Parts: sequence; C-alpha cells; structure tokens
Amino acid sequence: MGKLIYDGIEVEFEDRALVHLQIVIGSKLRRGESFFLSWNDSPAIGDGRSSVWLHNSIPLYFKYYGGKTPSLNRAWIEVLTASANSGQGLLLSSEPAAPAG
Repeated sequence: MGKLIYDGIEVEFEDRALVHLQIVIGSKLRRGESFFLSWNDSPAIGDGRSSVWLHNSIPLYFKYYGGKTPSLNRAWIEVLTASANSGQGLLLSSEPAAPAG
C-alpha cells in the first residue's frame, strides 16, 4: 500500500493504482489544470466515497512501499485520463484487463 499525501490528507492506495494516478495527476497539474480526485473508501473506514480538489499550488506527495515501480497499463491510463478530463473529475476505477496479445 502506498500513500497519496495532499494538504494534510493521507490516503492509502495499492502501489499499482497509485503509480497510474501519479501519471494522470502529474499530467493535469503540469498543464495548470485543477480537478477533483474521487475514490471509494475501504470498508475499514466506512465504505463511503471521498473526493479532494487538486490544485498545482498545493504540494502533493506520493509514497510507495514497494521497492519496484509496477508495470504500466496504457489502457488504464487512458481510462483514468478520460475520467480526469470529464466534468466529474478523476474517479479511480478498476484496472481494465490487459489486451490479449
């Protein structure tokens, strides 16, 4: 489990999901775009849903607990990017299956 730390908020995500979020979030913030990031909370903290408004003026920290960078799933990055560019903002979704090849 890794952590995204933003403006005093700490949220745990699996390292694999976190690296995909980092790519999409970094791309949007690099262009100066602010947006919502939303995710489903784990049952351990109430099983609800949370959102945070991300802005490039507030430091953002990604902490990974695994020693290796997970491989990237281009299809997942595309799905997350499309979500981030929508009116609802970036919603962490399940990883799509890798294309057969």
